Amino acid sequence: MRTDTPWGTLPAREHLLAGAADRPVLDVVIPVFDEEADLERCVLRLHEHLTRTFPYGFRITVADNASTDRTPEIAARLEADIAEVRAYRLEEKGRGRALRTVWSHSDAPVLAYMDVDLSTDLNALLPLVAPLISGHSDLAIGSRLTRSSRVVRGPKREFVSRAYNLILKSSLAARFSDAQCGFKAVRRDVAQRLLPMVEDTGWFFDTELLVLAERAGLRIHEVPVDWVDDPDSTVHIVRTAAEDLKGVWRVGRALAVGALPLDRLARPFGDDPRDRDLSGVPRGLARQLVGFCVVGAFSTLLFLLLYSLFRTGAGPQTANAAALLLSAVANTAANRRLTFGVRGRDRAVRHQAQGLVVFGIGLALTSGSLAALDAAAGGPSHGTELAVLVAANLAATVLRFLLLRSWVFPERHRADDDMSDMRYTP
Repeated sequence: MRTDTPWGTLPAREHLLAGAADRPVLDVVIPVFDEEADLERCVLRLHEHLTRTFPYGFRITVADNASTDRTPEIAARLEADIAEVRAYRLEEKGRGRALRTVWSHSDAPVLAYMDVDLSTDLNALLPLVAPLISGHSDLAIGSRLTRSSRVVRGPKREFVSRAYNLILKSSLAARFSDAQCGFKAVRRDVAQRLLPMVEDTGWFFDTELLVLAERAGLRIHEVPVDWVDDPDSTVHIVRTAAEDLKGVWRVGRALAVGALPLDRLARPFGDDPRDRDLSGVPRGLARQLVGFCVVGAFSTLLFLLLYSLFRTGAGPQTANAAALLLSAVANTAANRRLTFGVRGRDRAVRHQAQGLVVFGIGLALTSGSLAALDAAAGGPSHGTELAVLVAANLAATVLRFLLLRSWVFPERHRADDDMSDMRYTP
């Protein structure tokens, strides 16, 4: 049996259609908090779209996160008026808590969620869940960062999103491209294994779920989406970013010490070759962080010593550039050998060239800080200059580590170097 849809031909799955008269195939959860203005309009629009395009039974679940306005009343009315709508009330806030609660109690074999503002084009919904229905994938995520995605949003949100995903790729070795797009789906049998392992109850829930899934060797399908940002969104960017970074640190630390129960995840889903490929990453990350901090401390001392030396005969910008250039060359060489374990002369020139690009970013940050200080203070003291430079270098340190790990010394090059050390030499 095959079902023709406006998107294409979707193969029917016997395990999904069994008992389809009693339960839906898809359960779409909409987490909400104080959304009385948009809830009804968005649920009606989603319901109309699913009725018209989705070939199987479906449910829309409104998960209310302790709203204080008329949101619960509207959700209850929608549940009474529309057979496919359910309302679920939670007395505590937290998007992750809402998703975990509803997904844990749902009887649908495919679970999804989307933001109430429906920023994502709904035409991507069927391509999102089709690989889960067909059995091709275990999870599916919408991505705003692929080349074929069309995104309309402000530069601040664009920068934050790309910076966050760069942090994930560099610190947690994540391979998925867009962790925070509010458009995801998962098979229920997979969710039952993953949800007990996820600690976060807020915005980091998505990322933690995906990291665990990837480390367990699960198949994550990415769908390019068209996205129009909601200008009236109530998401607090700074607070959310801070919570996400805390989550990255927590999960990264757990991976580094082997505290995550990945063996309990991997066994139910079978042994995947990617488990072996990724098994060494956490220990490597911990060692790299220690090595980078040690090298960075000595590099900072070298920089300050050179800056003070050059400052006696040159202006602050010239002294800063010269000291930063020399310390950057030493920093790249030390990180190459001590932090990332790259030996030999192969690609050494290229690594130094890439290191100079990283140096250029640091120079822009520190020079910009000096220029801003000079404009604000008008001839600051030497001690004030040093204090500002230390602060600017600390800000650049995080970005420097991410660029070194993901661009200058990526994992595949370090693996090649390890293999070259194992080659037989007569």
